[in-house]
Amino acid sequence: MLLDTASMYFRAFFGAPEVLAADGTNVNAVRGMVGYLAYLVEQYRPTHLACCWDEDWRPEWRVELLPTYKAHRVVVPVAGAPDVEEVPDPLEAQVPIIREVLDAFGIAVVGAPGYEADDVIGTLATGAGQAVDVVTGDRDLFQLVDDAADVRVLYIGKGVSKHERVDESWIVEKYGVSARQYADFATLRGDASDGLPGVKGVGEKTAATLLQRFGDLDGIVAAAADPDSDLAPGPRLKIKEAADYLSVAPTVVAVARDLDLPRGDALALPAAPADPEGLAALAERWSLGSPVERLVGVLENR
Repeated sequence: MLLDTASMYFRAFFGAPEVLAADGTNVNAVRGMVGYLAYLVEQYRPTHLACCWDEDWRPEWRVELLPTYKAHRVVVPVAGAPDVEEVPDPLEAQVPIIREVLDAFGIAVVGAPGYEADDVIGTLATGAGQAVDVVTGDRDLFQLVDDAADVRVLYIGKGVSKHERVDESWIVEKYGVSARQYADFATLRGDASDGLPGVKGVGEKTAATLLQRFGDLDGIVAAAADPDSDLAPGPRLKIKEAADYLSVAPTVVAVARDLDLPRGDALALPAAPADPEGLAALAERWSLGSPVERLVGVLENR
């Protein structure tokens, strides 16, 4: 089980009422994250689990290719300094606590310098040698779905407890494209939440139709360049006008699959907390008693 950690704690923060620790710190995201873990582990009983981390939420190599990438999320750009993501102060204060709690449990936290959690997930899901569930609210990760390799997405767009199990047939029914085509589909359609403009005038329906007819983005671009192809004048012009964008966007959209990351026993889900005393102290300080107790119990009984 591979968790898109930020996707989950953002959801916990915005979806749960404020809960104050003794010092007045809001800990709703911490409590929610631990609760989500307990729910998912109880439901699916994974043998291995990684909380995948954004070591770089907006990698420079992606920005160099596409400057609009996540640009709207930057607080205030500072020349020569790393971009800082706009995060509500009460949530920003909780992220280090989440990390401490995960460490006390002994749950693997995996990141990679210069890469996003999506890239960590893409790498760990590829060649895992066992069934993989990817937990995320990010549709971009639908590109990882692979029935043959037993990789699916548990999509939490409607909530963790109302998650949808995304496999090949789900994607085909929802979007009219295969999982293999999804990254090209997202490139054509665009995604305002990631600063991907897409091809102007090409929405989901047109993107799906083009991929059904020409197979992939390369096939669509080739058809647009071929005066003898049966691509209609409207879409042909739109694809040609978006040539610069289409030359770089696929690299931005595709998640990395070849990072050097820990695997195997390093990701084994513990049956008991690695640091019981430290965990107890954190639970006391941050008013986490109930969710921590639940997760401890779930780990012991899975």
